Amino acid sequence: MKSLAPLIKSLQNIMRKDQGVSGDAQRIEQLGWMLTLKIIDDKDTELELLNDDYKSVIPAKLQWRNWAADAEGMTGDELKDFIDRRLFPGLKAINVSTGSKRALLIREIFEGTNNYMKNGTIIRQVLNQLNQIDFNVSEDRHLFGDIYETILRDLQSAGNYGEFYTPRAITGLLTEIINPRLGEKILDPACGTGGFLTSAIENIRRQDVKGVRDLKKLEDTVHGMEFKPLPFMLCVTNLILHDIDAPNIDYTDSLNREYTGIGARDRVDVILANPPFGASVTDGVETNFPLNFRTTESADLFLLLMIRYLKDGGRAAIVLPDGSLTGDGVKARIREEWLAKCNLHTIVRLPNSVFQPYASVATNLLFFTRGEPTKDIWYWEHKLPEGIKAYSKTKPIQKDEFASLKKWWTKRKENDQAWKVSIKTLQENGFNLDIKNPYVPEEEQQYSSGELLAMLHESFRKSDDLVAKLKKELGV
Repeated sequence: MKSLAPLIKSLQNIMRKDQGVSGDAQRIEQLGWMLTLKIIDDKDTELELLNDDYKSVIPAKLQWRNWAADAEGMTGDELKDFIDRRLFPGLKAINVSTGSKRALLIREIFEGTNNYMKNGTIIRQVLNQLNQIDFNVSEDRHLFGDIYETILRDLQSAGNYGEFYTPRAITGLLTEIINPRLGEKILDPACGTGGFLTSAIENIRRQDVKGVRDLKKLEDTVHGMEFKPLPFMLCVTNLILHDIDAPNIDYTDSLNREYTGIGARDRVDVILANPPFGASVTDGVETNFPLNFRTTESADLFLLLMIRYLKDGGRAAIVLPDGSLTGDGVKARIREEWLAKCNLHTIVRLPNSVFQPYASVATNLLFFTRGEPTKDIWYWEHKLPEGIKAYSKTKPIQKDEFASLKKWWTKRKENDQAWKVSIKTLQENGFNLDIKNPYVPEEEQQYSSGELLAMLHESFRKSDDLVAKLKKELGV
């Protein structure tokens, strides 16, 4: 099939008729588990053709082909009862005693997933639409990214579900610059739907993978962690479509581990990540970290975690909000630790609209290597394309906009977009990394209405948090 838009619209319209599904968040979860089983079954079919000894980890009666693929098969109450009483219980209890990573992933996916649809006839209509896609056909396989990206872009009303989407232009740029290679251990400790991991996989396959042995090595060295059920499910499925038969994705909160327990065997060569920001961590998680670094701001703890996971000589490219570049107290101590242990050589400053509609805060791309202290930091200010006042859902950031950055990268000189700051200057201002472009006149640095609204919203959020903590302490 050549266009997914009509299919996705049709699926959404069909699912809206079911009284059991309430809102976009439930619709994408519903569609997610169906896509997962369809994709796994298509991949199983391919593997069965390639290997006579291959046997799916999913019991035959629960395989997509045996209950969903027949357009005139089960429907109505019979289909609804099968899903609720046999399919979900069977997949939650799938045999993992063989040590199969794939079986464990399927069980973890369905332990955190629900079937919301109540009308078996409508479920059949959805299944028949999905059966138009053959994920063993190259064209359809590569459209999977478009399927969930399109749905995620429609999730403005689904609250924080949108936080795990990173524009392809960003994942592509960071991966290209870091250039992970076969044999290197690669980690994303907050991998969402797997955008950075699949970008790394594509980068390595393009340059290094020559056969099955290389592909297995790649599978063993790409590692992700995600603790929200929906992105975890989509990430596993996404990697399976990238020929990673048993994705090394942990269904876990990567912050919920003793910081000092991360040792040499855990360390990696490459980190590519966009950790969650603007939210507090799970209660008590901050106690995993040294006392002088404890905070409930997720982005700051993830920064500490990533520094810990990198081996000496390891390199990282991450996304961080402005809020992690400034601030005193624990924030300043974390940045001082970072600059002492790592060479933070480049900060790319992005316009605040890059992550619209999911977030309005200004963000940055940070590139660093571990094992030597920072001496100077180069800054590059990314400018909006001519004629565009802000990025949006219909006008997202494009990878070709970074052409001038890539040209500058290997032959660095100061200009109206680039400037260098010494570690001495940073020490004198409390390790504040929020350094404005010195080549832009002060009057041109006035905040836009969108930036002012975002700052006001953040101020209100922090005030609400302080009031809530005060009430808790006073027992109100």
